[in-house]
Amino acid sequence: MTDRFEIESLRGEFADAAMQGEYDRVAALFTADAAWRIPAANIEFTSRTEIVEGLQRLRTAWDFLIQTTHPGTIALDGDRATGRAYVHEIGRFRDGTLHINYGVFHDRYERTGEGWCFAERTYELLYTPE
Repeated sequence: MTDRFEIESLRGEFADAAMQGEYDRVAALFTADAAWRIPAANIEFTSRTEIVEGLQRLRTAWDFLIQTTHPGTIALDGDRATGRAYVHEIGRFRDGTLHINYGVFHDRYERTGEGWCFAERTYELLYTPE
């Protein structure tokens, strides 16, 4: 139960840090050699530095973006785990275009000296009305 709680807390920290624009905090939630991918947008970050720089760059395109994450699955395997978390996003680009989507994070987690971290996080776009 403790591992599941800690992984769910990790996912909550990710959402909070991203919404608050605390990109160093977001990056600290990943292992040093982690990968974060958003294939529908042709985005891939493969280090903590790339995560921070990439989020800073992406943020310049948005007036705002709100992301709500909903619990999915967690499958434990010792010091590793996999899971899914479902996402709803709504935002507005600086050009005034509205954006709405639903998706799912496919995650791999690893227990580290700092606790559970993302080893890989891939965002699959499931639906957008655009």
